[in-house]
Amino acid sequence: MKDNTIGEKIKALHATLPQGVTLIAVSKYHPVEAVQAAYEAGQRDFGESKAQDLTAKHDALPKDINWHFIGHLQTNKVKYIAPFVHLIHSIDSYKLLCEVNRQGAKAERRIPCLLQIHIAQEETKFGLTPQECRELLAQGEWRTLDNIELRGIMCMASNTDDQEQIAGEFSQAQQLFNEIKEHHFADNDRFSIISAGMSDDYPIAISHGSTHIRLGSSIFCE
Repeated sequence: MKDNTIGEKIKALHATLPQGVTLIAVSKYHPVEAVQAAYEAGQRDFGESKAQDLTAKHDALPKDINWHFIGHLQTNKVKYIAPFVHLIHSIDSYKLLCEVNRQGAKAERRIPCLLQIHIAQEETKFGLTPQECRELLAQGEWRTLDNIELRGIMCMASNTDDQEQIAGEFSQAQQLFNEIKEHHFADNDRFSIISAGMSDDYPIAISHGSTHIRLGSSIFCE
């Protein structure tokens, strides 16, 4: 895709988004040149799903980019992104949260994280079930982890054309967010993120409280 087309798509998307919604340009599978074109159009938040790709692009591109890790994160890969990652969207176990905390201590920073919630009616998606999320938070050990900061939740809806199903799943995620906000983060204004919605379903996600949308094909594909 021509660089000016990427820039035009970025500007058009930003013009349509409600205030308070962050656009994350999902740059996985796309070269540094494409990311640079989006950057030059004013985009600053980018998402990658592999630690090695995230590290390589971080090294090659401007340092004021906010890099979001949005894929399944293995514990042995946390160390590569811990020094600079802006937000990890895919915490799906207490074990992973502990490793992020350990690497955050080494990097001398608190790493912002989202709990990934499994709401889709598909076995292939990662994430905590709503009940597993409730249990993790209720147990309370996460409060002793000084080098992570829980900022909200992330989810993916089922890959389906059934918009009522998609809306129902995003509604379920919004209700869970409100519940855990009330029970565990009522005094924490920074617990405020619902990362939900991709190129095919982001308007539905926004209507159910999404604050961060993750768009790839809408930006980088013809």
